[in-house]
Amino acid sequence: MTSPRSILITGAAAGLGAAIATAAAKAGYRVGVLDIDAEGAQRTASRLGNAVALQARVDNEDEVDAALEAFGTPDVVVNNAGIVRFGPLLSLSADDWRAAVEVNLTGTFLVARAAAQRMATSAGGPGGTIVNVTSMNGVAAGPNAGAYGSTKAGVALLTQQMALEWGTEGIRVNAVAPGLIDGGMSEPIYADPATRQARESKVPVGRLGTPDDIAGVVLFLASDAASYINGQNVLVDGGVTMGMIANLPRPASVDSVGHSGDGGETT
Repeated sequence: MTSPRSILITGAAAGLGAAIATAAAKAGYRVGVLDIDAEGAQRTASRLGNAVALQARVDNEDEVDAALEAFGTPDVVVNNAGIVRFGPLLSLSADDWRAAVEVNLTGTFLVARAAAQRMATSAGGPGGTIVNVTSMNGVAAGPNAGAYGSTKAGVALLTQQMALEWGTEGIRVNAVAPGLIDGGMSEPIYADPATRQARESKVPVGRLGTPDDIAGVVLFLASDAASYINGQNVLVDGGVTMGMIANLPRPASVDSVGHSGDGGETT
C-alpha cells in the first residue's frame, strides 16, 4: 500500500492557506500546516485529520529547515505566506518595505530552496512540485500598495527562475495569481457593502473570487494533469486584469467610429 502524497503549505493557519489545506486534505494529501501562529496551525491541523502543525517564520532559514526536517520531503510545496504593508510610497517606511520583501519574496525563496534541495533528483530526491502564490497586484500596479505588488512581481519572476533551473531536477514550479478574493487578507475590504458591490461590478464574470477558486487551481497545478506546465503565473481573477480598459469611460458615440482595418485607436 502506497503512502498518501504530502503537501506543505505556508501561511496555512487561516485564510487562503487554510482553504488550500482543507482542499488538499479532502483530496487525500497528508498536509503540513506551516505558520508563524503555532496555535492557529494546530487548530487547522486538528480539524483536517491527516495533518501536522509546524511553526516557522518563512524568512528564517533555520526555522524553515527545522520544519522540513520534522515534516519530511514533501511531494508538493505551496508558498502562500504573505503580509501587506499598504501605503503611499512617498511615506512608506523602510521597515514596512523590508518586512514585505522579507516575508513575501525572501520567505518564498527560502522555503522553496529548502524543499528543492530535498526533492532534487540529483540529490537522490523524488522530484516534486512547487506552487507559489503571487497576486494580480504583481501584474497590474494598484495605488498605495506599498511593497506588496513589487514583491509579488518578484515572486512571479522567481517562479520562472526556479522552473528554469530545477526542471532537470524533476521539480515543476508554477504560480497562482489571485484576483479580487472574498477572504483571507481581503476580508476587511469586503466588509463594506458599497466597496463590495463596486468591486464585483468590475469583474467580467460578475462576482468576487473565493478561496476555493484559488485552492482548485493550486491543486490542479500540483497534479499529474499539469505535468507539462512549468514556469507559469496563472491569473485567477475572473478576467478583471485583462478587462481593466473596459472600466475606462468613453462616449457611446465613438463606438461606431473608424472602419475595419483602418488601424485607428478606438479604445
